[in-house]
Amino acid sequence: MTALAAAGFSTAAEVLAHFPKRYEDRRQFDAFPNQAAPAAVCLRGTVIDAALRHFGPGRRYYEAVVMDGAGGVFGSGKITCRWFNMPFIQKVLAAGQEVSLYGKVKDANGRLIIDHPEFEVLRDDDSTSIHLERIVPIYKNISGIAQRRLREIIHLLLLQIDPSTLAVDHGADDPSVRARDFRDVHFPESLEQAKAARRRFAFEEFFILQLNVAWRRSRYSEQNGRVLGKSTSFLKQFYTSLPFDLTEAQKRSIREILADMRVARPMNRLVQGDVGSGKTFVAMAAMLLAIGSGCQAALMAPTQILAEQHYLTFRRWLEPLGIRVALKTGNRDEGSHLEIEGEPQIIIGTHALLYDSVSFRDLGLVVIDEQHKFGVAQRASLIRQGIVPDVLVMTATPIPRTLTMTIYGDLDVSLLDEKPPGRGKIITAVRIAAKQTDVTKFVKDQLAQGRQAYLVYPLVEESETLKAESATEAFEKWKKRLGSHEVGLIHGKLRPEEKEAVMRRFREGETAALVSTTVIEVGVDVPNANVMILHHAERFGLAQLHQLRGRIGRGGHKSYCVLLTDGKNPEALEKLRVLERSSDGFEIAEADLRLRGPGDVLGTVQSGLSDLRFTDFLGDTALLREARALADRVLAEDSRLDGIHQKMRTLIQAPDESSNLPSTA
Repeated sequence: MTALAAAGFSTAAEVLAHFPKRYEDRRQFDAFPNQAAPAAVCLRGTVIDAALRHFGPGRRYYEAVVMDGAGGVFGSGKITCRWFNMPFIQKVLAAGQEVSLYGKVKDANGRLIIDHPEFEVLRDDDSTSIHLERIVPIYKNISGIAQRRLREIIHLLLLQIDPSTLAVDHGADDPSVRARDFRDVHFPESLEQAKAARRRFAFEEFFILQLNVAWRRSRYSEQNGRVLGKSTSFLKQFYTSLPFDLTEAQKRSIREILADMRVARPMNRLVQGDVGSGKTFVAMAAMLLAIGSGCQAALMAPTQILAEQHYLTFRRWLEPLGIRVALKTGNRDEGSHLEIEGEPQIIIGTHALLYDSVSFRDLGLVVIDEQHKFGVAQRASLIRQGIVPDVLVMTATPIPRTLTMTIYGDLDVSLLDEKPPGRGKIITAVRIAAKQTDVTKFVKDQLAQGRQAYLVYPLVEESETLKAESATEAFEKWKKRLGSHEVGLIHGKLRPEEKEAVMRRFREGETAALVSTTVIEVGVDVPNANVMILHHAERFGLAQLHQLRGRIGRGGHKSYCVLLTDGKNPEALEKLRVLERSSDGFEIAEADLRLRGPGDVLGTVQSGLSDLRFTDFLGDTALLREARALADRVLAEDSRLDGIHQKMRTLIQAPDESSNLPSTA
């Protein structure tokens, strides 16, 4: 079939591996709601009105009003569906048609609306087909193939394919069991049956992933590395110079790092900690151990603001010890090595460290901060600039244990599960439709006490499509509201030198309030700032909100994080209530996992999970452990690369890839 071939499908196996993204129970549709709800609904009704409508110059949307089949018995009995800038919808959807709809219902000025719902036009003969009166699979769209046609193709393939070509040779499975798995995952008799089949396929997928992780870990540990950390003189000087004590979690992590560095294999360790848990001082200790052995250490951060923050922190603590620190970003190349003779011992920078203009004499330790912000190739490029260097990666984004096993399974993990003493308490509050005068008065009261405030917005500039105030337009308003207090503006579109100047004035206390976008999400450390007002808070992710909140509470003052929202989206409100209840990053990460699912939480492309089809099972601890145990057993039997590839071919085998698509498809 031309459309399948154009989409990259060449065999029956590849089509059958295109598993449903969800299912609709068309044996009994949901009742038409009478109010907005956070969960998506599946409805059956008749289009009673449809028209192409316009809003603003050159902008249009297609609108269809759907009435339930019971004639309005349930609630209003009507739902308005809208598709913005998709005029082709009018060619397939018209008044008089019976349809199934799937989407989230919201309230728009008293009307119940579903924007961009998935829909399918139902036919009179569907009651005897695979499209109705049963649990129906819904697939990710393939260009050029209607949903119902794709469903028919897959159903036909399952009838024609020989079960023996679907068998997997790993134990009890036989061809008939394998064929049943495919039937259950595509056309189940119950939702429980579908979940069980998906779980079996998820296990196979996770096994391949864990086998790769275990093999990488094994190969990395076999490399001959260098022995560092024998001299602890710099570390001892640093520790005695601190006016405070490190937390037990920091001390434990440093001991783990020291043990790694003293073994003749490359360290490959993750330091995972919540915002404000003291990762920077752990990284500093590791770098002191490296330079104490005569080599250099580099720290790469994802943004210039974060790199400069690290540079200032390292200089403040390490220059009194005679340690030379340098900064390398896209537009800056400076450091104490310009004033003190000798090359830098510690180099801090952004991705600019990857350029040819940076040359290392002997790079022995690589530290990558907020490592998920970098691509795999970028991380590898910096590591290659050393001679089998030790590697320490850090993240301030708490990740549930099951996902850590999946993404960081080839790393040793140090967990910072304590916060340093002396941090002020953060009070978090959700405010629905708050009056601007009340918000302004609260901010002015705090500024009058000598504190500073972040005023955060989701957009840089005004948007025609999103109804949310931008940082740029809010900046002018806040200057008038706060009168004599200086107000700054920072966002990602400013030139690096402009951002640097704005942040310097805020750090030094010259600016009282900073209007910002999420550019301040990581690395900004201003202990005197104790207020954060997050406007349109429902537009931010849960983990992102937690990261932003981490910018306050860094001094000894009581701090306040206010989440402003219109309260119209129940699901968004539930998310914000999580922040209001908890300040524990790991608890918040677990909630984020439940609310959004692993793929959205992680960003599958950055995390390396973009090819996974069963991210909904990434929270299944038992399944992941079982897959890891099998991978470890396979690796123990044959650790050679060619041996593992053979195991993967025989243990986890896709349906016969030599089977071309039947011509009838």
